[in-house]
Amino acid sequence: MWIADNWKDYAVLDCGGGEKAERWGTQVLVRPDPQAIWPREASCRAWDRPNAIYHRSNAGGGRWEIRSLPEQWAIRYRELTFQLKPMSFKHTGLFPEQAANWDFIDRMVRNAGRPVSVLNLFAYTGGATLAAAAAGASVCHVDASKGMVQWARENAASSGLSDRPIRWIVDDCKKFVQREIRRGRKYDAVIMDPPSYGRGPSGETWKIEEDVAEFVAMTMNVLSDKPLFVLISSYSTGLAPSVMAYLLGITAAKRTAGRIEAQELGLPVESTGLVLPCGSSARFIAAE
Repeated sequence: MWIADNWKDYAVLDCGGGEKAERWGTQVLVRPDPQAIWPREASCRAWDRPNAIYHRSNAGGGRWEIRSLPEQWAIRYRELTFQLKPMSFKHTGLFPEQAANWDFIDRMVRNAGRPVSVLNLFAYTGGATLAAAAAGASVCHVDASKGMVQWARENAASSGLSDRPIRWIVDDCKKFVQREIRRGRKYDAVIMDPPSYGRGPSGETWKIEEDVAEFVAMTMNVLSDKPLFVLISSYSTGLAPSVMAYLLGITAAKRTAGRIEAQELGLPVESTGLVLPCGSSARFIAAE
């Protein structure tokens, strides 16, 4: 398991009963987590006075119960700063387990010994984009949501990265990749974190079980002749790491020599010392 254990501004304080209590900076949130099927730690006081609780609805979705939470606040991960706020369907604008991948991106870019261009697809609020840019890469950040791209730009500004070579693109990821192929544009690294279901800005639909295999294969056509890595993550669908490793094996690994790694992502739990599973990732690392 790849564990995001370098956080200082974030922690899972406890989890159980289908929920987790988390510290985001100075704010404590209680949110649903279907992986936490065991009982809560009885001695943990994090549950007693949270700043906000997200209540799931039996009819789908849910609502925030705000007790004492600012409309927006910031937390840091190493040199990166992220703006947070409570969103619909329990989210805050950041997936902290992805810090394990940000560290990987940082190492790969810094150790490349050459200029690196990165394509970040389904890029959300820009965690991977900022990690790559801070390490010295030029980045193309693509997401179908104008609001998410704007949020990512705010995170870049908060992190002192506004002057870095980042292209901010609001577009359907599939259509964008198709155009990049026609243009002949190439990238040394590709990152993607596809949702289980989504809609593009013109109503395009995405269902990961139906679309991801073809999409990954198509995206390999924008890899440069000397690629660095390909990184795929999955949170909401429960796709096994081995499934994503297989996808990379029949796509990226057939283009150039390299190795594939695949693991669950996890967050350490302060109250128990255990690790909470939070989706999974697979990485293709090209041979030097």
